[in-house]
Formats: sequence, C-alpha cells, structure tokens
Amino acid sequence: MKYTFDLVGVSPVLQFFNHQQQNLKKPQHEGVEYLGTHICTLDAFLESIETVPAKSDWNLDQVVDTVIHFWLNNSESINYWKRRLTDAGRDNLLVARVADFTALQAEFESLLGEN
Repeated sequence: MKYTFDLVGVSPVLQFFNHQQQNLKKPQHEGVEYLGTHICTLDAFLESIETVPAKSDWNLDQVVDTVIHFWLNNSESINYWKRRLTDAGRDNLLVARVADFTALQAEFESLLGEN
C-alpha cells in the first residue's frame, strides 16, 4: 500500500479538536488521518503518528518512511508552513494529513459528490 503525507494548514486548537470529534461521529474514510502539532518538526509529526489508532492494514514503517521522505524533499513547503504557524500564534496547530492513496481518492470523490 502507498501512503501520502501533506501539510495542509494552520488551525486554532479548539477548531481542530472539534473537527476530530465530528469525524468520530460520522462515517469516515478509513485510511485518512489528520494530525496536529504545536511545532513544525519531523519529530513532532512522527510522534503524532504514534497516537493514531492502529490501522489494521497500515504498514507503520511505510507511513513513517513517507513522512521522512516528505520532510527531506519539501523544505520550501515546510519553511512556509513553519512561518505561518509562527505568525498564527501559540494557540494554533500545524495540521497534516497522512493517508493511503485509495482512501484519499475516496475522500476527494465524496467531497466532489462523485461517490
């Protein structure tokens, strides 16, 4: 299975928490997780992956490799989001998405009403 990791934005802590709670109440696409951290570091995101409930079909080593690969090859994007997080202040989180490709495609299709 192939995975993807992307930094998707900055969010107030409470809004991110509410989003995560809403996702628990509704059926969601297995294989897509949103992570939030107060600091923009590789270590912070690797730690946040450990808090994701164990996915029966996820290969955690491949997920970690995907995050590391992103970090090594996207310094401009990382620096951009690091600055946005600093600008937003300390009551905010940097949000990232980790997903397997199939689940992410299903999520995008549902957003477009094609599912």
